[in-house]
This record gives sequence, C-alpha cells and structure tokens, in this order.
Amino acid sequence: MAVPSDLGTLTAKQAVRLIQDGALRSEDLMEAYLARIAEREPVVKAFAWFDADHARKSAASARPGPLHGIPIGVKDVLDTADMPSQNGSPIWKDWRPKADAACVAWARAAGALLMGKTVTTEFATRKPGPTTNPMNPAHTPGGSSSGSAAGVAAGFFPLAFGTQTGGSVIRPAAFCGVVGYKPTYGLIDRHGMKVMSASLDTVGVMARSVADCALFAGAVSGRDLGDPDQKPDRAPRIGICRTPVWGTAAPETEALLPRVADALARAGAAITDRELPDDFADLIAAHPVVMNSESARAMGWELAARRDQISPDLLGRLEFGLSRPEAEIAGAHAVFERTQQAFPSVLEGLDVLITPSAPGEAPAGIEWTGDPAFNSIWTSLHVPCVTVPAGMGRNGLPLGVQIVGRRGEDRAVLAWAQWVAAAVG
Repeated sequence: MAVPSDLGTLTAKQAVRLIQDGALRSEDLMEAYLARIAEREPVVKAFAWFDADHARKSAASARPGPLHGIPIGVKDVLDTADMPSQNGSPIWKDWRPKADAACVAWARAAGALLMGKTVTTEFATRKPGPTTNPMNPAHTPGGSSSGSAAGVAAGFFPLAFGTQTGGSVIRPAAFCGVVGYKPTYGLIDRHGMKVMSASLDTVGVMARSVADCALFAGAVSGRDLGDPDQKPDRAPRIGICRTPVWGTAAPETEALLPRVADALARAGAAITDRELPDDFADLIAAHPVVMNSESARAMGWELAARRDQISPDLLGRLEFGLSRPEAEIAGAHAVFERTQQAFPSVLEGLDVLITPSAPGEAPAGIEWTGDPAFNSIWTSLHVPCVTVPAGMGRNGLPLGVQIVGRRGEDRAVLAWAQWVAAAVG
C-alpha cells in the first residue's frame, strides 16, 4: 500500500507492514503522532506522564517484531520501568517502579514504543482525572481507562492498554468512538498491575480497528487471535440481549439496538432475541460486593498509612467492602461461579450476543465517567467482549454495541466483532 500523507490515519496493522517493507520509518510515524499531541493534548489531557524527547529516542531504537515501531499508550496502573506509575492517586505521585508490568514488557519485546502513561481514575476505581472527550471536551471520555480511550480517539497513538473491573475498557472506548476489547479473564498477564479486585481485574486493549486489537493483544499474550479482517465463510448467528439492566438504557440506546439488529439481518446474520436467565440478575448485587471487598483488602497499606489521601468517594467504597459479612462475600462469589458455569447454555445455538456498550452517549461534564451497568455482568462472567462504533446519538456523540462470546473463544469473538463492525459501519 502507498504511504498516506497523514500518517495518523494508518491502522497499526498497516503501519507495521509499511515499516517492515521499508516504506515508512518509525521515526516519521512517531513525529506524526507527536504533532497531533502538541495540537490537541492541552484540551484532551490524555497523559498522566509524557515526554516528547523520550518518545523520539524510543522510535530511533525500535525493535523488530509484530508491533515494530508502533507507539502505544499505557494506562497508569501498569508499571513502567522508565516512566512514573502513579495509579491516578497522590499517594503514588512520581513513584518509579524498577520493572515493567508483564504486558508492557511483552509489548516492548514485540517492537512497540511507549508514548507515555495515560490518565486513569483513582486506582482505576473512583475519582476521575482531567481527561476530556475528544469528540466534545464538555463530556467525559469514560473511565477508568480515560486517557487510553481519549488518546486513541484523538490520534495520539494507535494502540493503548486499558484495564476493566466493571466497564473500564468497553465504556470509554464506546464513549470515544473507538474499538475496545476486554479479553477473557486472565488472557493478558496482570503481573505489574495495581490489582484492586483479583476476581475481576482484566487487562484489555483499545484501537481504531478490531484487527489492531487482535494484533496488539495477541502480541502481548502470546496467543493466536487470528486476523479479524479475513472474511468468514458464513454469516453469524446473533442473539440480541437487552440484559436485566435494560431500564437504564437512554432513548438513543433504545433506538440503537433494533437499528443494529436490522442492519445485521440485512447483512445476512440470523438474528434472535436472547435474554439472560432470571437468576443472572443476581450479578448486579454480587459485583460490587466482590469488587469493593477485594479492593479494600488490596489497599491495606494505603488505608493504614495514607488514608487521608484517599478520596472520600473511594474511601466510602472501601469501608463498604470492609463491612461486608463473610457470608455475604461468599454468597457473591457463589453467584459468580454459578452464572459462569451456566453461561455457555445461554449461547446455545448462537455465535455471539449483541448488547449495549453503555446506557447512552457520554454524559456531560468530567466529574463522572458514566454508568457501567451494561458491562459489569460480562466482566463478572469472565467472558470476552468487544465494543465497536455504531453511529452517533442525539447529541452527536458516539454510540457503541458490544459483542459478547464464550469464555476462551476470543479469536471467534474478535472475528464476529469485525463482521458486526462492517455491517453497521
């Protein structure tokens, strides 16, 4: 392919091919992204740490590999040996770890270039940072992977790491109009991450295409996630799932789901309505019990030594977690186990489910990152999810639809997500 005049329009997959063919230098690709950052970062505020000279030096020594010469954003709950890792909290301001998180180390080994650390909410949990939505700075980019989603959407880097405990990859990606992929629980190694909820936290990725997500996640996990750009030999069997939280859907989402179903049917998909069994609604109450009780135990040092530097909102959540009776916590984990075991039967006769990525468009203001109601169920089930752009809402902000599949079937879910993206695009 020819090298475009605007290098920022290249997907990561295209850029790697051009670099490996000798048609594009990684230094030139880096300069294109640095120019975009210089232009837009004062408003977007995607970075928790950024140094242009540091980025340039990395481009000059890009390693060969599947991500050769590709700049990436790294969420600031993932350790980096040559950059601060501050977890969105004043408690960890300017802290410099000795080593990279495992996923960051494997990204470097694959040839990726670290552009900088991206803004996260406080411990990827509560208090938002300063990041704004690149589509409209008066609105949130979502969270907790705020800077990663905004940075991809603003053209600061083509790939970024996010993490998800409730909806922190899928929701911000949808709000910013990019692709977000939350893999099967455990697919990408968490060592070197500030883990808050051991039963839920999942490292995910964001990009402007499904194929780029597969390329990135495959490179850092050592898994063959296929090439979603390859056209499948048949159309999918899709279940439209409104979930037990459909009552939280905004008007734009109520209109979106039937519109998407019609587009998929026209493209050849076999469409049916498929709801979760009634007892899956138990996950709505179980998720915060597991998340907050585990987070409170994980933050033992911060609670003991730096309690006054934890935001009141997060402190309240941690105290809620600490106050849960042992029987309630055990019951919540039992809900997880029961529904995880039952979920394959929900998908019987189907390839994937389609469900909203978020209740609606990104809310106004940056003090709240939005409701994870349409995400926490799937995070609790440990299943792979991909959000793809699906048009605009009534306020001109992006909407997304979420493709959900069976645990461990990430390659198939990514392939069907690309099919869906093409059908609704």
